[in-house]
Amino acid sequence: MEHTLNLWRHQLGEVPRSVWERTELRVLILAENGLTSLPPEIGRLDRLRTLDLGHNALTSVPDELGDLSGLRDCLYLHDNRLRRLPRTLGRLARLRYLNAGENLLAELPEAIGDMVGLVELRAQHNRLTTLPGSIGRLRGLRELWLRGNAVECLPPSAAGLHELRHLDLRENAIAELPEPLAGLPLLRQIDLRSNRLGRLPGWLARMPSLEKLDLRWNGIDPSLPLLTRLEQRGCVVLA
Repeated sequence: MEHTLNLWRHQLGEVPRSVWERTELRVLILAENGLTSLPPEIGRLDRLRTLDLGHNALTSVPDELGDLSGLRDCLYLHDNRLRRLPRTLGRLARLRYLNAGENLLAELPEAIGDMVGLVELRAQHNRLTTLPGSIGRLRGLRELWLRGNAVECLPPSAAGLHELRHLDLRENAIAELPEPLAGLPLLRQIDLRSNRLGRLPGWLARMPSLEKLDLRWNGIDPSLPLLTRLEQRGCVVLA
């Protein structure tokens, strides 16, 4: 398609300057090119709907990503060496899918709460210990993937994620089930494998939509009456 430029695995090392003149582009794929930096000129491509920068060696991305006002489908930043995300990403209010996994992020910017169009957020395999308080503003978020971090808790504002269906907290540092989950009406699947759980709260049995709860590799007794009640109502419990 004339509005798509696929440069996947072209061993570029550096993006040709001519790419930044392609202001008609809707899809730009630059994955697996050994890229270590991007120029601010990327902000010219304001008609992009999807941008794939995954599987490179980027240590940062320019603030001008926030100028990509047309970005509404997918932004792939995974498998790089990013230590921070620019606050300007908050301008991407129409973006539906963001993958910032497999980086070196110790935190997500507070401005991520302004990305109100997000349906799926992936930040797996980073160095996160919690999420910004603004996360609760992502009212349309359906999937949140946080596997392989050091998350100890979720902020109280997570109680506002009323559209959340899938929560992946596998391989973190959670010792108590985050209470903000108690009131999430549509949450169906929670993956808590390989955390530090030793007990479970009673409100877990009252979660109306819970279909699968994975508690393997924690300190949970699989014979708990609470888990039996969940299974009796049709929830798959793995402990």
